[in-house]
Amino acid sequence: MSALSSRFDDALLFASELHRSQARKGSGIPYIAHLMSVSSRVLSAGGTEVQAIAGLLHDAAEDQGGQATLDVIHERFGPDVAQIVADCTDSWVEPKPAWRPRKEAYLSKLPSKPVASLLVSLADKLDNAEAILHDYREIGDELWPRFTGGREGTIWYYQELNSIFANALPSSLSRDLKRAVSLFPS
Repeated sequence: MSALSSRFDDALLFASELHRSQARKGSGIPYIAHLMSVSSRVLSAGGTEVQAIAGLLHDAAEDQGGQATLDVIHERFGPDVAQIVADCTDSWVEPKPAWRPRKEAYLSKLPSKPVASLLVSLADKLDNAEAILHDYREIGDELWPRFTGGREGTIWYYQELNSIFANALPSSLSRDLKRAVSLFPS
């Protein structure tokens, strides 16, 4: 694939509008930077335009309106994008359910997700892991209170993700995730 269509442009604008008021945890970095990074990683790994659009929108339902937002994504960007976004979503309600059971449920379903969804999820988790590692190097243990799971839970979650992706989608991205997770404090 050499060119992206105007659907990608529309998705980028939609994602920017949906997440305009969000910033990455504790950093002040506009959240759209994460969404663009996930989409870029998907494209660089050989993903399709559908997957790249889903990369831009992967947090839309979870963070910005649940099923109603997923319905809009389905209507505007099609069922394939909506399915990937749904597969990347671990909570459909606010307030979100308890952190550990929600993460355990997501992890238990992850290996059976379609490859198209796994690539987007892996790009997301890799971008998050590298951001965590960067911030840990900058501020040390002051980082962990940002996360509901704290230090122990966050490290556990990313170790589990690493194990699943290494088996379900062996690739340069899964190897990058393994490298990032291996650099987390023990």
